[in-house]
Amino acid sequence: MPATIGGALGTPQNAATQKYLNGKKIPQLFVSTGASRWSDPKNFPYTMGIVPSYHTEGMLYAEHILKNKPGAKIAVLYQNDDFGKDYLKGFLDGLGDKAKAMVVNQQSDEVSDSTVDSQRVTLKASGADTFFNITTPKFAAQAIRKLPEIGWKPVHDLASVSGAVSSTLKPAGLENSVGIITCTYLRDPADPEQASTPDVAAFTAWMKKYNPGQDPTDMLDVSGQVIAQAMVEVLKKAGDNLTRENVMRQAASLDTALPMQYPGVNLKTSADDVAPVERMRPQRFNGTRWEPFGAVLGR
Repeated sequence: MPATIGGALGTPQNAATQKYLNGKKIPQLFVSTGASRWSDPKNFPYTMGIVPSYHTEGMLYAEHILKNKPGAKIAVLYQNDDFGKDYLKGFLDGLGDKAKAMVVNQQSDEVSDSTVDSQRVTLKASGADTFFNITTPKFAAQAIRKLPEIGWKPVHDLASVSGAVSSTLKPAGLENSVGIITCTYLRDPADPEQASTPDVAAFTAWMKKYNPGQDPTDMLDVSGQVIAQAMVEVLKKAGDNLTRENVMRQAASLDTALPMQYPGVNLKTSADDVAPVERMRPQRFNGTRWEPFGAVLGR
């Protein structure tokens, strides 16, 4: 039986094993999805996520809109499952008592839908000037490609799960993606502002040496290294006391900045707050790459 599970990817499979692992007191550390269930120490004391939760990220988009466009009329498209509902709840919680006035229309989609064309038409007809797109890459690409066709040009905020250039923006058309806003908590090796920093240069050199066949700007590789380094940090803190209880105790007392996290975004946990990342930096697509702008969002 494993002593620790670390960095497993995907909500369904992690959710399927969460109760079993906690029952056996096996640390389920740094789960690589944003579901809120990974930050529930009362019911699952041996589970911890690492990416910002969907609820947290939703709150950060609300924070950004309130700061930059407080009079926005917002239309929301969200996936009708735990992923979409977590984002939506965080967004509405972030808007607080202004949500009722600012959100003029909400539409949902099912993962089994072939398109979201009808939802987009309804959202445009609402008169919204801001669009929060909480969908996975297939539907996000459809929405991005369709907006110019229906003559709708809102400020477009896109959930970070669909922020990949290769899987979302290229299929949608890079020219259609210009100006889209998303958030990140990781340094982007393709960003000239970051590429010359010692940390990013070291990452790129590491990739060329140990994974030469992989694109060194692929953000999944960046995420993988951050998860691995977080595990190393916990093991260093645990020292020779590698009991499961102590591993979890050390994981719940982090306060560190890992090299490929965006400046100002730290891993920070406590016994009562086991969400390691609760801050992100907004970024805007310029037709070629994402450009960070503005201040880091969150607490």
